[in-house]
Amino acid sequence: MANTTSAKKATRKLARRTEINKSRRSRVRNFVRKVEEALAAGDKTAAETALKAVQPELMRAATKGVLHRNTASRKVSRLTQRVKALSA
Repeated sequence: MANTTSAKKATRKLARRTEINKSRRSRVRNFVRKVEEALAAGDKTAAETALKAVQPELMRAATKGVLHRNTASRKVSRLTQRVKALSA
């Protein structure tokens, strides 16, 4: 257990940050899931709208440090590729 005042504050900050990051990560997963479901259903328009919604969400997560920049870019790239393949 933390002894010093600064260490106690650090644990409080860490707990608060962890909660925020959890909610952000969950939010990103929900957006990605919507794209996945639209792809599975073969619904091109729904997949495209979901993809437009997920891109800024993934980039925001990368900016906030929830995901690595390259991971977010890779996910966007792969989802875009799958949506394009659906329309072809």
